[in-house]
Amino acid sequence: MSNKAVFFVKKGLMAVLLAGFLSLVLSVGFSGSAGAAQSDILITGSTTVLPIMQKAGEAFMAVNPGIPLAISGGGSGNGIKALNEGLCQIAMSSRDIKSSEVEAGKGRNVNHFRIAVAVDALLPVVHPDNPVKNLSMEQLRDIYAGKIRDWKEVGGQDGNIVVVSRDSSSGTFESWGDFVMKGEKVLPAALMQASNGGVVQTVAGNRRAIGYIGFGYLGKTVKQINVNGVEATTETALSNTWPIARELYVFTNGAPEGNVKKVIDFLLDPQKGQKIVGETGFIPLPVK
Repeated sequence: MSNKAVFFVKKGLMAVLLAGFLSLVLSVGFSGSAGAAQSDILITGSTTVLPIMQKAGEAFMAVNPGIPLAISGGGSGNGIKALNEGLCQIAMSSRDIKSSEVEAGKGRNVNHFRIAVAVDALLPVVHPDNPVKNLSMEQLRDIYAGKIRDWKEVGGQDGNIVVVSRDSSSGTFESWGDFVMKGEKVLPAALMQASNGGVVQTVAGNRRAIGYIGFGYLGKTVKQINVNGVEATTETALSNTWPIARELYVFTNGAPEGNVKKVIDFLLDPQKGQKIVGETGFIPLPVK
């Protein structure tokens, strides 16, 4: 090979190495900027609690610009799992923690500290054109178990019932199981949704569908169903007259301290976070 040829080979090799080096530098730089900063307080979990946390988080950062928050959904189970694995400082959950999750945390020195931040009423919802206005708890259970399959069996128009449910990673799914299913399994043909918004969209698009959502997700595109003759309101939820009422939680590793405590205190302040709870359509905690 001539000297000229060797020169071009070396020049080409250097260009490849330089391009690779620049690519690595840019990759590291962009990946670092895309993720949450080390100083961020990471908050993840329940999609039911998410709209509360997002709006409260914006208001919190407006008065605490030096304390950035990184907020995401993913489901109650995933939030608690992230807390157990040290991937977040605050886990949002629409259900209480399971004993298996407590045990998993103990192995990582996680001491779960539970804080109620709102009250929620789980609402069965149907398409606005559906004439059914009331169902009993037994009828709801039988619909979701697949024992009642036609709307005419519960006073509606003739037609198959399309069952819409949250997926199994959701705390709302767990709550529905505790309150309504009582050990019965949701039928396999149910359309499983990853979020409250997904349930709303699916039910709004199908006149034969039934689903269930958190109180704050009720809008004009779906119709609320009464249960046992009771309408879900702030008053019936707080008095437990509504049969599917629950608290919404956040969990921390031990009692909150420092900036995490500032976030929690903001959420619990009647004039700040609790006011936002009401603004997002959920029910503020009763004043003690």
